[in-house]
Amino acid sequence: MHGRVPEDLAVVVDAAGAIMVWSDGARRLLGYEPAELVGRAVTDLLAAGLPESTRRQVEEGRRWVGEVALRHRDGDRIVVRVQGTPLLDAEGRRLWLVTGTAPVYPPVRTERGHAPLWDLALGQLPVPVAVYDRDARLVGANDIMSEVMGRSEEEMKGLTLWEMEPSPPFDTYDRLQREVLRTGEMIFHEQYATAPGEVRPHAWSMFLSPLKDGTGTVQGMSATVFDTTEQSWARRRLAVINEASLRIGSTLDVHRTAEEMAEVAVTAGFADFVTVDLLESVLRGDEPWPLPPDTPVTLRRAAQQSVLEGCPESVVDVGGTVHYPVGTLPLRTLAAARGARHRPGDPELLEWLKASPARAETVTRHMIHSVMMVPLRARGVTLGLVHFLRHRTPDSFSEDDLLLAEDIVARAAVSVDNARRFTRERRTALALQRSLLPERLPDLAALDIAYRYLPTGAGADIGGDWFDVIPLSGTRVALVVGDVVGHGIHASATMGRLRTAVRTLADVDLAPDELLTQLDDLVIRLDREEGPEVRGEETSGQVGATCLYAVYDPVSRRCTMARAGHPPPALVTPDGGVRFLDLPAGPPLGLGGLPFEASEVRLEENSLLALYTDGLIEASGHDVEVGIALLRQALSNPADGLEETCEQVLRTLLTGRPADDDVVLMLARTAVLDAGKVRTWQLPPDPAAVARARKMAGEQLAQWGLTEAEFATELIVSELVTNALRYGGAPIELRLIRDTTLICEVSDGSSTAPHLRRARVFDEGGRGLLLVAQLAERWGSRQTATGKTIWAEQPLPAGA
Repeated sequence: MHGRVPEDLAVVVDAAGAIMVWSDGARRLLGYEPAELVGRAVTDLLAAGLPESTRRQVEEGRRWVGEVALRHRDGDRIVVRVQGTPLLDAEGRRLWLVTGTAPVYPPVRTERGHAPLWDLALGQLPVPVAVYDRDARLVGANDIMSEVMGRSEEEMKGLTLWEMEPSPPFDTYDRLQREVLRTGEMIFHEQYATAPGEVRPHAWSMFLSPLKDGTGTVQGMSATVFDTTEQSWARRRLAVINEASLRIGSTLDVHRTAEEMAEVAVTAGFADFVTVDLLESVLRGDEPWPLPPDTPVTLRRAAQQSVLEGCPESVVDVGGTVHYPVGTLPLRTLAAARGARHRPGDPELLEWLKASPARAETVTRHMIHSVMMVPLRARGVTLGLVHFLRHRTPDSFSEDDLLLAEDIVARAAVSVDNARRFTRERRTALALQRSLLPERLPDLAALDIAYRYLPTGAGADIGGDWFDVIPLSGTRVALVVGDVVGHGIHASATMGRLRTAVRTLADVDLAPDELLTQLDDLVIRLDREEGPEVRGEETSGQVGATCLYAVYDPVSRRCTMARAGHPPPALVTPDGGVRFLDLPAGPPLGLGGLPFEASEVRLEENSLLALYTDGLIEASGHDVEVGIALLRQALSNPADGLEETCEQVLRTLLTGRPADDDVVLMLARTAVLDAGKVRTWQLPPDPAAVARARKMAGEQLAQWGLTEAEFATELIVSELVTNALRYGGAPIELRLIRDTTLICEVSDGSSTAPHLRRARVFDEGGRGLLLVAQLAERWGSRQTATGKTIWAEQPLPAGA
């Protein structure tokens, strides 16, 4: 701002630029005592360079008048208008007397003893006015124009603008003047620039008007200039608010929202350096608590932006912590819950700066002259603190600037709080979803498996994609991949219920198509139980999902699959061929009334199955056909290991962009159980087959070196074969499998499921299955195409 210049302001500077005399008015203006400055270079007082015209006049030794930016003793920046008068000392060396200027009005020509009012009006008009002849040479200028140009009227008379100031933008002004003289039409021109006699840039509105005589001939032109800096700032403030509305809150990321606020304030020219510090709880997504005024507060730097590259003004890096002790200015600002503006000379700010040598040093080095602190608050709770600083912009922050800063911060606070709440909800949903997914895959002899699960990017809630690997009886394995409609906690909860249901139905050993039918009924019941008032607005339709269920048998190498509206799996044969299995599509779960069909395919050893959700093939905005083609390309030359192949597929389809939906990819390489570990016998429907079956089982266990399990196995075989002969029918088959456990299976032609019950004292039956259940670690039954199979598993003897 302009300083009020004391009447007796006077400074004498010698030829070397050292201060010789320091008056009492200078002391009152800048706060320095004479003993502090006499003998020091006068340039130490400058807060900015001299205007070009002033510098040139000083070099030429001519009297000059102009604005000078000076630094107060407390660090403030003060702009004053002074005049310099050249003097000579006793030895003929040049001295300079710098004094405050008083308004000087142009000489008044008298007519009959009275000054014409027209001359008085032009001379004392409070806006710069100049008159030029037909050659665009200055005829006359009022005092305000002389101050703006930094030259007296006599110095400028007879010169064109380009001759006065041979530098831009005066080339433009000169061209516009000549165009007015040539066309006789007025021109309005706006320019934001620093005048030769000023040290600060201003917004100028210029009216260049032709001067015509009675015949209409152009005899010259006038230039009237208005300082519209305040109006320009008002427009810029509106532009800043509009920019803030458009740019802040484009994402639901707390850090990015803070960065957007800092970028808006700096790129709009409102501040030269901006920092945004947030509470740790806000960055984590937790609910912030009210800040007690008598407790220190620690914030974390979330964003900062500067007009200087690299933010050299900062003493804390992004991600670093900022500690506000009790009684400090920032903590008092947070407690007051309203913004405040300060200058480096303010006692409160001085105390805060002195507490940190790094802060004090950066304020001095970068000549920071104006500071605003504005609390970031939403819903009545403090989220953080924003600092606005100026060092390149000469004007200090005004009260209007503070109101604008509070408006920007208030808008940003809503977006930050929305992002915080989203972060919390997403973290909760992600934790829920991960807790419902398998933590680690089981060790399997039938399959080698690798997977990738990628929750959706930060722009949306996580989805309800899931996968599972379920060991079944007879060394078989079930592979499941599914996708629940919708996003967020509701989708994750629904996914957990469906995954649990699939595991329960898999334990019953249902065929894939039957399992999907049961799952379809469950989804319909869930939709009826919840209803729209439970689902709320986060889902646009009924509960629904897609699912693919596959069962692989390493003994027969058969894989039975069924799908409910899910993308088909890809199969990579050992020779490198890639094809997508043509399975009946089936309706998505939740529609009801439509059947599901299962398909069976025989897989060669070392075949590779790829199961996935639609988020993979639709990632990065791909069409489904394009995604399928990219997946085929990625699988056509798989890496040596499954983990590396997973990474190769993701690199090919995601192309470095975050997915718009959850992505699940599961790769399964098939193995075949060694024929030496499986033994099968066909049994006749004859009671004598029981003893034969026990004998064959005992002999096989002896070959495998499992004689310790012979007694229990013979009892299990005896009971299961007897049960098949009594309640089942031909064909009857006995199979022993040695894997990580010893498995005994008896199949028959009846579909009647076994029933475990406790026999009473005089009952003749009912003890067989109870005995099997006590001897085996697990037992159960499953339906087959020709009947059923009852199985029992025993742990292998120690050291087997």
